[in-house]
Amino acid sequence: MTMDSHTEHWLADRIERIVLSEEEIQTAVASMGVEISRDYADKQPVLVGVLNGVALLMADLLRAVTIPVAVDFMAISRYTSADRTGSVRILKDLDESITGRHVLFVEDVIDTGLTLDYLLRTLRTRQPASLRVCVLFDRPYRRLIDIPLDYRGLELPDEFVVGYGLDMNGYYRNLSFIATLEPDGPDTA
Repeated sequence: MTMDSHTEHWLADRIERIVLSEEEIQTAVASMGVEISRDYADKQPVLVGVLNGVALLMADLLRAVTIPVAVDFMAISRYTSADRTGSVRILKDLDESITGRHVLFVEDVIDTGLTLDYLLRTLRTRQPASLRVCVLFDRPYRRLIDIPLDYRGLELPDEFVVGYGLDMNGYYRNLSFIATLEPDGPDTA
């Protein structure tokens, strides 16, 4: 990883420890790409993700998949209550119809499963030929709803982490690794 001195200083001031390295993440993504390419060899799937967190994963996963695929994105509102049981609102819907198509829902992280369950139920009403789930980061100990995961990358620890799409107030998504932050580090602004 090449960084300029400003970026190195910014990271040094905030990063407490690296939880998952760039190499570990890329190995998991490459492995999922091989499995997806094998399983969908004759299906030309549509990979669907929710912005913004999935952007890094989707880009790397697309490079790891060796078959023809289409890509589409949704955007949703953030949770509206402190206990994360608020309603989900679709801000940007899919651009293309998924009716009769094989859909692979690509998710950066799954915690409780509540949002993913809502999105999968919504997509099922559109009658895809199949609907499966690929998640890079799993937190099974937080699960409130059992969601079958067809492709699963890595398990995250039960602590707040940032990087590789995961953010704090919109920052740190661009890190190529997963890290914890210093509890009393300087502000991101």
